[in-house]
Amino acid sequence: MDYLRTVNPSQLIGERGSNLVVINPGSANIRVGFAHQQVPISVPHCIARHVKGSDKESRLTLRDQLLNSQVTPDQHLEREKAYDNIAALLKIPFLDEEDANNSFPRKLGSIDGYNPHNSRSDSTFTWTNVMEKKTNTCLATDGTVIKGSEDGLIKKSEAIDVGEPCPDEYTYKKFICGEDALKISSTEPYCLHRPIRRGHFNVSQHYSPQQVFGDLYTIWDWILTEKLHLIQDKRYLYSVILVVPETFDNREIKEMLSIVLRDLEFGSAVVHQEGLAAAFGNGLSTACVVNIGAEVTSVICIEDGAALPTTSMILPYGGVDISRCLLWVQCHHQTWPVNSTDPLVKPIDMVMLNKIKESYCQIRDGEFDAVAIVHSYEEGRPVGSHKTRLSALNVPPMGLFYPTLFALEEFPPPPHTWFLDSEDMLEDTWHMDYTRRPDMPDGLYYGGNGGLNMWDNYPLYQTRLKKEVNLGLAEAITSSILSTGRLDLQRKLFVSIQLIGGVALTSGLVATVEERVLHSIPSNEAIDTVEVLQSRSEPSFVTWKGGAILGILDISRDVLDRCLLFWQHTWISLSCFRY
Repeated sequence: MDYLRTVNPSQLIGERGSNLVVINPGSANIRVGFAHQQVPISVPHCIARHVKGSDKESRLTLRDQLLNSQVTPDQHLEREKAYDNIAALLKIPFLDEEDANNSFPRKLGSIDGYNPHNSRSDSTFTWTNVMEKKTNTCLATDGTVIKGSEDGLIKKSEAIDVGEPCPDEYTYKKFICGEDALKISSTEPYCLHRPIRRGHFNVSQHYSPQQVFGDLYTIWDWILTEKLHLIQDKRYLYSVILVVPETFDNREIKEMLSIVLRDLEFGSAVVHQEGLAAAFGNGLSTACVVNIGAEVTSVICIEDGAALPTTSMILPYGGVDISRCLLWVQCHHQTWPVNSTDPLVKPIDMVMLNKIKESYCQIRDGEFDAVAIVHSYEEGRPVGSHKTRLSALNVPPMGLFYPTLFALEEFPPPPHTWFLDSEDMLEDTWHMDYTRRPDMPDGLYYGGNGGLNMWDNYPLYQTRLKKEVNLGLAEAITSSILSTGRLDLQRKLFVSIQLIGGVALTSGLVATVEERVLHSIPSNEAIDTVEVLQSRSEPSFVTWKGGAILGILDISRDVLDRCLLFWQHTWISLSCFRY
């Protein structure tokens, strides 16, 4: 304890963080890094797998399932009504008024170059190279096998004369992960997979649990090997801090832990909630954490360093929905410039649309237009640059408070048995004895269930929470805080709201949250102050940073020592849980 009082924080992080890997999986992006690093590696959480032959129908089926953009007539009417409500609030023209005032498209001509006023709007990309060298094999005149290595050298045992030509030197990559997977031409034989969707495993009749698990393992293993340079043979010497969103249920957490321990072969692991990790990442012990992610928004209250599960609320919308709404607004005003772009179908166009949203969308009063550069990508043609005036850029972010503006997507439900699985993830592993892995150090083996008695009476919670589809962000925050039932705590939480996630960087959002939360508090509640605290860390990865801090603290180090999760050929011991 005396050492902890005197040691330099950076020295403590360096000493204890070098053998900790923090993994924070999300729907759209995954953040991974060593605990002693300042920032994580952020990678789009997707994988493109090579499709043999020309099974184009299969690729289209999965594509349509992943990027469903159908809007029902009722949703369309609700969306237009929400737009007019926002227009009245922001003092801008209604939809029908704008149609009357704009009888011609406001699209401008094609140009070369980029917007000089905003470097973040640079959204040009190049197609991903999907080919790689392969080891060639051919026959010499005497039947000797000759192999060509990746460096182009020919190796053979006896003969020199080659009787048959070698196959092609290049072949398709079996899989491509991360951002490169989003930049594959639609003409290439690849199928894009997203293993996590809207805060849950993307299990459906088209995407089996085994495929989801396999894709998660492949993506994570690729990041660890290619980005962190952590080979599998050495991973048993490392521990993992798994920072999971509040949306994941027991079974999903169990499957992720099995990937970490059995497949990736880490020595031990512990699980933390995103909300709790975010509070620690900003040095707070009590806060209402509002995580506005790419596809899901979650709200949860933290008191004295502990999450309050009854305050958790899940809103099934996020940054991607703001982007989709931005596209709808531009299409309505006929400002989206070229027919060859389709962000709802082409992943590379969605990446571009997200960049435009991050650069231009903000919350402010009055009409707000801007001139931006939109790029078009067509196979065999140079990247096209199109200058256009984007309209009503302050409307899409307001969908956080008027969710019907988003016209949320509807996806096929998963198999009936998948999410109704109520098995106790701890029940079958508590009282089993397992043999020791030969490469396990002495200090990392307790044998049997030694040291796990502390978990015998550990409470379990039903964590698959009901999603509040039409509940606005302000109402969700208010409902979450008021559900604590204690006036003293409620007052602390209303002045300790923490906005995290990439959308938290939206200009004008903080002031709007404070104003609308204050007005959503019932008049009979004795609360008259609302404040959003400024984040001390980058909002987009503060949850990862908090996970690193929790892993380095003594309490988490003790948990890692006592709650070991080992794999050999079967499930061995799962002893760390969320609350």
